[in-house]
Amino acid sequence: MRRRAALTALAAAVIAGVAACAPSTPGSSTGSAGGSGGGATADRITIGTTADVVNFNPLVGNSRTDSWVTNLMYPHLTQMDETGKRIPYLATEWAYSEDGKTATVKLRDDMKWSDGKPVTADDVVFSIETVKKEKFGVIAGLITALEKAEAVSPTEVEFSLSRPDGTFVHNIGFWLPIVPKHVFEKAPSVQKFANDKDWVSAGPYKLTKVERGQRYVMERVENFGPAPGGKPTVKEVVFRVFPDVNTEVLALRNGEIDVIANVLPPTTAVSLKNDPKIKMMEIPSLGWAHLQYNTKRKPLDDVRVRQALAHAVDYESIRKIALQGFAKTSNSSVLTPAQPDYVDPAMKEYAFDVNKSKELLKQAGVTNLSLNMIYDQADPNIAKWAPMVRDSAKQAGIEIKLQGLERNTYIDKGAKRDFDIYAGSWAIMDNPPANMGLAFKTGGFINYAQVSDPKLDDLIDEGQRALSPAEAKAPIQEAAKIIHEQVYDNVLYVETFNIAHSTKWTNFKPMPSELLSIVNPLSLAQAKPAS
Repeated sequence: MRRRAALTALAAAVIAGVAACAPSTPGSSTGSAGGSGGGATADRITIGTTADVVNFNPLVGNSRTDSWVTNLMYPHLTQMDETGKRIPYLATEWAYSEDGKTATVKLRDDMKWSDGKPVTADDVVFSIETVKKEKFGVIAGLITALEKAEAVSPTEVEFSLSRPDGTFVHNIGFWLPIVPKHVFEKAPSVQKFANDKDWVSAGPYKLTKVERGQRYVMERVENFGPAPGGKPTVKEVVFRVFPDVNTEVLALRNGEIDVIANVLPPTTAVSLKNDPKIKMMEIPSLGWAHLQYNTKRKPLDDVRVRQALAHAVDYESIRKIALQGFAKTSNSSVLTPAQPDYVDPAMKEYAFDVNKSKELLKQAGVTNLSLNMIYDQADPNIAKWAPMVRDSAKQAGIEIKLQGLERNTYIDKGAKRDFDIYAGSWAIMDNPPANMGLAFKTGGFINYAQVSDPKLDDLIDEGQRALSPAEAKAPIQEAAKIIHEQVYDNVLYVETFNIAHSTKWTNFKPMPSELLSIVNPLSLAQAKPAS
């Protein structure tokens, strides 16, 4: 008897690229590649982004534009529906053994790399074993239970695990891009392989032209099994690069582009609500915005000081003013309303109470508290609420020195745990047992607060051993209570994303993550010209 994590047929519409706009001249780096001058057709869809691709190697690329482009080139085992549930893509079904120490995944047999070679279990094994061997990226932190991956047949992979891990297939299915073994194995180090030319891919589109700072042109694959009728409907996808969101919005209004891939800042979204040429889509995020306190720095190692800081934040004002109402409380819990299988209705948000904050600091024997807070100065939301955190803390007698940083510097300081307070957001936290292991377990890959709590570690381990959300719920809820009580993470809100596209298009399927937006393969498969 085997436990079924999922067993469904791949929906015919999952991967098709369906959409386009009026033709233009894609060869010009300055001319329009958008939909001005007519209705949408099946020739081209033009998508706006505010950044170039940083890395064409999908195993190491982690920016939004990296993901949007490479997701259309390299398959994952699974996709995600609008609720965050896993659905088949390269994988058709998956299962765990009764003891949870073996996971088996079956694959489609009709997908090919662009050089004609079939996509097989060997490619899956190579992709995951390479990450395991070279230990890079978030994926490495999600596969610590993996002992061995083996191709049982060209269409079946068996994963041997050192311990029961009910998060394993869920994690690799969504996060692990599958790359062609026969191409990537030639690199001395896959982690350092640029993959910046002569791409061999297996998605619904192949990358044909790169004009950095301008555009990325992708042409459909004529024989792509998962697409309705065997090939994507849209002939060409063009990602155009703009210097900022305001320029993107102007291009959308002028009909130069059809979609803005990135999530819009709340103030921008409000300004577009009544534009008859633009359709706004809203969807709750699977991530959250938060403050983390460095528990290895005094006096932040004292829970009373962290609690004092938590009570010195005006959460409702942040949601109302900085987010323009496009945010909901998580009740100060890492189990957000977007996770109905795990959310705990008994959790309560920290009260904004400066007197309580002062009393806690007094109990801790702390006076004249002064801390630095780092944040990404390019993040429009955090740039708005960071001063609000500073100002409300001042009412409690706490000085917070803001350090708005260039993104790479910000990422580096976070990775080195070089801060007192870390202001940021997780783009997607869709699997609580796995996410807690990354963010709060001793030595976790994104454990920025440097939490080290044996009781919490044990509860997370128990949640990860469970083979279903029902089994994992109790230990994970208990773990969330510890995180709340100890203020290992101060969750401010769950954002409601705003995504814009031309009214010439309809039937997009937004995913609850800024990394997926409405330009994921599932969404492009179902988008079509408005009648």
